[in-house]
Amino acid sequence: MTDPQLSAVISERRQLINLAYRLLGSLTEAEDVVQETYARWYALPEPRRQEVVAPGAWLTTVAGRICLDLLGSARKRREQYVGEWIPEPVPGHSEWFGGSADPADRVTLDESISMAFLVVLDSMTPAERVAFVLHDVFRYSFAEIADIVGRTPAACRQLASSARRRIDTSRSPSAGERSEVVRDFKRAWETNDLAALVDLLDPNATATADSGGRAPAFREPIIGGERIARSWMEIAARGAKVTLAERTVNGQPGLVAELGGSIVSVYAFDIADQRITRIWVIRNPEKLRLWTAG
Repeated sequence: MTDPQLSAVISERRQLINLAYRLLGSLTEAEDVVQETYARWYALPEPRRQEVVAPGAWLTTVAGRICLDLLGSARKRREQYVGEWIPEPVPGHSEWFGGSADPADRVTLDESISMAFLVVLDSMTPAERVAFVLHDVFRYSFAEIADIVGRTPAACRQLASSARRRIDTSRSPSAGERSEVVRDFKRAWETNDLAALVDLLDPNATATADSGGRAPAFREPIIGGERIARSWMEIAARGAKVTLAERTVNGQPGLVAELGGSIVSVYAFDIADQRITRIWVIRNPEKLRLWTAG
């Protein structure tokens, strides 16, 4: 017999993917969460499913709780991770599996998935992250969030407020301004122009790489614009010659490095006052599957 709620349930998939990715910083884990959420839905006896007035709310509650549990165990998993951990980068929609992916599996590209935003989210406690993302990004009420987090609505309001204080509310550069800075960085790197790189980097800039021990990369963050520029020159001098290309990374201008026709690195940037303040380099092959498939 056909499930009369099937259409409503399936239509929630994109919302669940978007929620889980923002909560976990990993599309791979987000997909697993959504799969587990649907498994729990269909594990319910049919009469129980028919009693659910709002399947979307039920699915969101279950997915949120699964994410909360995963975030609780993430610290231990991160301690075992080789080197720095950076959220899994996602490409622009036109580049997603060559543009052939089911739209329901795509992450909505906005400020709430910028690499800078996801890194700040990762510094929050699991409860803060869930309360903040559900309320400020997805506009759920604190009463609804309380059912997911297992705390009172007032406590959830405090969690979201505490999380909000960590978010940088200063003016964000426009996409055009970001593109120009990234393009200048690419040009300076390709031409080995050390002085131009130094000028493009904030004196207190930080560069962080994530290889998971599966690819060559610097293990500790590099701090200081001049140190970063010199390190990039050293990488260009001793490493294999890569081809750089401008690409959308988590909804913002970024770069990828190609070697032998495959993308081996993805670069995300944070920019303020026309200078680069943060560079995130993702080299772990497991986090580059979206960039190399299709």
